[in-house]
Amino acid sequence: VQLVESGGGLVQPGGSLRLSCAASGFTFSTYYMSWVRQTPGKGLEWISDISRGGGSSTAYADSVKGRFTISRDNAKNTLYLQMNSLKPEDTALYQCAAGARGIGVKGQGTQVTVSS
Repeated sequence: VQLVESGGGLVQPGGSLRLSCAASGFTFSTYYMSWVRQTPGKGLEWISDISRGGGSSTAYADSVKGRFTISRDNAKNTLYLQMNSLKPEDTALYQCAAGARGIGVKGQGTQVTVSS
């Protein structure tokens, strides 16, 4: 299992970013996938889940609900996280995981910094 995140960077408050997670080494479409984030102060925080297959079922942490959208493209073996209305408290290392609730193999992560 290999997961490689990309798309992070520095963005101003209120801005948007789209994270990608390229998956390989397993049958991507058969796995629940999730996003988590880590900060030195808060530790590991689960962000969002998407169900296997077509991804018809999604779930979000209250802290990002209404601002973030998880999606998947099984043809490309890629997981996405669209992040809108970003806040300074969204600053973190974002990782994707092969499994629900952040349980399972994770990638190295991509850093998101929200600052003016």
